[in-house]
Amino acid sequence: MAGRRRWSTEEILDAAAELLRTEDADAFSVRRLAAVLGTDSSSLYRHFRSKTELLRAVADRTLLTALDGYRLEGDWRARLTTLALRIRDAFARQPQLAAVWGRYASSGAGSRLVMEEVLQALRAAGVPDEEIPARYHRLAVLLVALISSDAGIGTVTPEEREQGLELFRVAVLGADPERFPALAHFARDVRPLSADRRAAFEDILDAHLDRIEAAVARG
Repeated sequence: MAGRRRWSTEEILDAAAELLRTEDADAFSVRRLAAVLGTDSSSLYRHFRSKTELLRAVADRTLLTALDGYRLEGDWRARLTTLALRIRDAFARQPQLAAVWGRYASSGAGSRLVMEEVLQALRAAGVPDEEIPARYHRLAVLLVALISSDAGIGTVTPEEREQGLELFRVAVLGADPERFPALAHFARDVRPLSADRRAAFEDILDAHLDRIEAAVARG
């Protein structure tokens, strides 16, 4: 009787990534993945010690995808902006994995390459070495928060999006001016969170990079 097929690590990661296109990290399980591959969970645990380790590896591959074709071009700001947008777009294509990236630390090659590029760019900006770790951490927290939030919008179905917009319109345009005077005043100009996400992302990132540039100039 023929034995079950032996799946490679890359094939397991491919299958996990495909599965995570349709279900979130909380619903994902090694048992479910094993069923998709037609094997048992124990065979997958030979490659990954836990579900968390597997999820980290899948998210790290998304970072590698973001860096595919990346070139060190422009000044430090241009490099960081390009890198951030590449990571954002990579997770936009695999939105379920953005939450994984934000939730679990990764020690894979993709993570190390991103860290190296950010640290090198901050050094190129003229940030003193003793300040770089703290600057890196703040920038990393900002990017993870923005990208995870942005990707989360991408998991919403058209029906849910339309329902959300209707609730937004009711909440804003129907605001009682006595109780919510500022909201009533700006009601026709306030936009839902889903609007102009890319422009908002770039504005927030620019503002943070402005702070770094200003701190270097003061120093």
